[in-house]
Amino acid sequence: MSKNFLKNNTLSTEEVAKRMLGCLLVMEKEGQRTSGWIVETEAYVGVEDQASHSFNGKNTPRMQMMFEEPGHIYIYQMHTHYMLNVVTKEKGDPQAVLIRAIEPFEGVDLLEERRQRTGVEATNGPGKLTKAMGITMAVHGGQIDTPPLYIDTDNKKSPAIIESSSRIGIPNKGQWTEALLRYTVKGNPYVSRKRGQIDQHNGWKATS
Repeated sequence: MSKNFLKNNTLSTEEVAKRMLGCLLVMEKEGQRTSGWIVETEAYVGVEDQASHSFNGKNTPRMQMMFEEPGHIYIYQMHTHYMLNVVTKEKGDPQAVLIRAIEPFEGVDLLEERRQRTGVEATNGPGKLTKAMGITMAVHGGQIDTPPLYIDTDNKKSPAIIESSSRIGIPNKGQWTEALLRYTVKGNPYVSRKRGQIDQHNGWKATS
């Protein structure tokens, strides 16, 4: 797979988060392939960001991957859920993008079986999508352009409108609670905590 924007540390984390929308997230596991179009992301912009794990330069063994080069996979566990992040900046600058939701593409039956949910409930949240795709700590530290877990940036849909809003679950962090660092495909039904109308094309630009 050719080098792509996910390994370009000259881009801002915000720009990477927006460019990820419409890319295909792919997991190959036990001879089975599942995938989905990324419809929601959040940017975490490093040591100044009070909502980031790396705020104030905090670094623990669990977080070490955030300080690596762009394109590394950083997974952390919240309760029983795994959260999938992609590191975005040069080594030593701990910034990352959280992938929050996907629109299923391949292996829909398997995604729903793993989640024991159907329709949007299978993948409309960060912990939901990792469970549906079988993503665990086993892929932590890998490269996001290399199987078994990778983002296909060549096979891409184009969002008609990208909406920016405040991140979810970030209370009491001053300006960082309200910072518009969450990006979604407007009108897509798989966006977590969906509000507003669902677009007839699920928020993607219509193809001729």
